[in-house]
Amino acid sequence: MSLEQKITDAMKTAMKEKDRVALDSLRAVKAQILLLKTEHKGAEVSEEQEIAILQRMIKQRKDSYDQFSAQNRMDLAEVEVAQSKVIEQFLPAQLSEEELEAAIKNIIAQTGAEGAKDLGKVMGVASKELAGKSDGKSISTMAKKLLS
Repeated sequence: MSLEQKITDAMKTAMKEKDRVALDSLRAVKAQILLLKTEHKGAEVSEEQEIAILQRMIKQRKDSYDQFSAQNRMDLAEVEVAQSKVIEQFLPAQLSEEELEAAIKNIIAQTGAEGAKDLGKVMGVASKELAGKSDGKSISTMAKKLLS
């Protein structure tokens, strides 16, 4: 079942349960998918593109949360957190810190990276292999730590 179909089913459930936050979040995801389909002239959206959309939307909500918190607008910040949790349900299971460290050590061994100068090489492979399983910031932080 495609992400779009899963989102549509979840929207129906949210409507029945009158869950406003979930419905708003799911509508935003569906709008992004439809926008991507329109850009590609109706072509099917790949799983990688779906994951990228979800990750981007979660990152936007986390950034908004930070801004609202800094401005002491906790009412708006709480909505952003709730929407992030709804969207995260559709991402693949995230790697733990130990699993991420093991995966990046493996990538470092594959690429033959020896130091911080090889960070770009490691990040290129890691970003592709770990797409959807971890966010870019976590990958980058771990790679820097292991290469230093």
